[in-house]
Amino acid sequence: MDRSRPLVAALTATLLAAGGITALSSAARAADADLARNGGFEAGLDAWTCSAGTTVSSPVRSGVSALQATPAGSDNARCAQTVTVKPDSPYTLSGYVRGSYVHLGASGTGTTDVSAWTQSAPNWQQLTTTFRTGPATTEVTIYTHGWYGTGAYHADDISLTGPGVDAGLPPAAPIGLTVGTVTSSSVALSWPAVAGATSYAVHRDGAKVQTASGTSATVAGLSPSTAYSFQVTALNDAGESAKSAAVTATTTAGSGGSTDLPAHALVGYLHASFANGSGYTRLADVPDSWDVIDLAFGEPTSVTSGDIRFDRCPVAECPNVESDTEFKAAIRAKKAAGKKVLISIGGQNGQVQLTTTAARDAFVTSVSKIIDEYGLDGLDIDFEGHSLSLNADDTDFKNPRTPVIVNLISALKTLKAKYGSRFVLTMAPETFFVQLGHQYYGTGKWGGQDPRAGAYLPVIHALRDDLTLLHVQDYNSGPIMGLDNQYHSMGGADFHIAMTDMLLTGFPVAGDATNVFPPLRPDQVAIGMPASTNAGNGHVAPTEVTKTLDCLTKKTNCGAYPTHGTWPTLRGLMTWSINWDRYGSWEFQRTFDGYFG
Repeated sequence: MDRSRPLVAALTATLLAAGGITALSSAARAADADLARNGGFEAGLDAWTCSAGTTVSSPVRSGVSALQATPAGSDNARCAQTVTVKPDSPYTLSGYVRGSYVHLGASGTGTTDVSAWTQSAPNWQQLTTTFRTGPATTEVTIYTHGWYGTGAYHADDISLTGPGVDAGLPPAAPIGLTVGTVTSSSVALSWPAVAGATSYAVHRDGAKVQTASGTSATVAGLSPSTAYSFQVTALNDAGESAKSAAVTATTTAGSGGSTDLPAHALVGYLHASFANGSGYTRLADVPDSWDVIDLAFGEPTSVTSGDIRFDRCPVAECPNVESDTEFKAAIRAKKAAGKKVLISIGGQNGQVQLTTTAARDAFVTSVSKIIDEYGLDGLDIDFEGHSLSLNADDTDFKNPRTPVIVNLISALKTLKAKYGSRFVLTMAPETFFVQLGHQYYGTGKWGGQDPRAGAYLPVIHALRDDLTLLHVQDYNSGPIMGLDNQYHSMGGADFHIAMTDMLLTGFPVAGDATNVFPPLRPDQVAIGMPASTNAGNGHVAPTEVTKTLDCLTKKTNCGAYPTHGTWPTLRGLMTWSINWDRYGSWEFQRTFDGYFG
């Protein structure tokens, strides 16, 4: 991608202005109208799709709001909306901007796409450009964006002036709304098409929750065993219809989690196949506070084989390692005490890429063998590094196409079906693979992004009804943008609060407000933290752990971040690792016990 400054365009614009050359009169014609919706951003980002934008109360040119958008990495912070226009007609696009290298333009004109820009605008500066639509053009996209690495820009009072289109009348209300497949967290809906409708809106319990371009939708992020009411409206450029007759549906009880996990659980990884500076800890010596024990790690014979092996730490490396007989007896004792013992697959060194169906099948067979041999309760997926990434044409987390994603989902569903509802399935992705998806997803619309960005989202979404726990690693992470459109960094309660709030609230993927990753149930979420400064970057003191839990479960002690709810049933905490916590005199365990009792 050419990221040089657009100097030629600037010189051309200057010459045209100097010569008094204009394609159209800037004065609006008598029949002209401003076709841009919410051009002053007084209704937030309504009608706009922004990759990295928010509204602010200062600075503004008029009214009480303006757009602020911040380019980052390969994202130029584009905000755009599609506008209905008349074919073969003249239009004038205008707006006010502040910042460096700010662009205002129109694409899809059917003739020559246009843009105007400014190199530097410390105060509000008007940008204006004109175009004529093509003979068959009925829609254009107007947009504004900044430039790579130049900081935040602002925009306000954007207008598109030209011949309006007779919108006609709003469509009739949909009839025949029916309920389809119902799960513990989702309800499928369908309805007949309505004449004149261009899209539809789905309402849950009276509130609009999503839109659909077709005549079906699945409402996700619901709670198990809960009754919901649904209605649908039809939309076109003239407005929205009345609501359809309501239908009701009750979600199922679900099978995602083990029914005998405690209300608040402590999860930890036990170094079972290796030793490091923390020393080897026998399974029998793990205190009863630990409710879920992840045996680290099962690893593949090669990156793409799918053949997972669990080799216990050798005596030469771990002199105090127990025998296989003692190890299996300790597993049985933990299970008898109500604890869950899982095999964790992957880790930092265990890259797993299920590129083929043969690798998928080998994964299922080999993991089953480990679970059966040791009598384990389930499986933890800790795929890191380059295990998961998205192909360039894989842009919809709800309908993944990349083989390593599709095959992993299939393998985990097969294992869940084989072992039944009490099979414990957990995941421990890094923030790069989950929350970063709020801003970037795969290679992006224009390419060039890291294909691993957000790559866990389709796996989590496809398995949300089978997932017992998601404990994202809130450590060894770069800054991540939260739902407040601010970047959050490790080192305090704010980071954990912001990252967890995203999981419990849901978030737009790649900044697209129409494509939302639905929230998980709070009983499915534990917060991943390092046990000590030796265990990983991002360790926080016990006081910060307490602040995090206070904010999320009680909405007290929150600090500056505005959470979107209160979740007293948040499942608990996860740490890397039990060994490092023992090395640190059990500080993390004592913090958990002190809070939850």
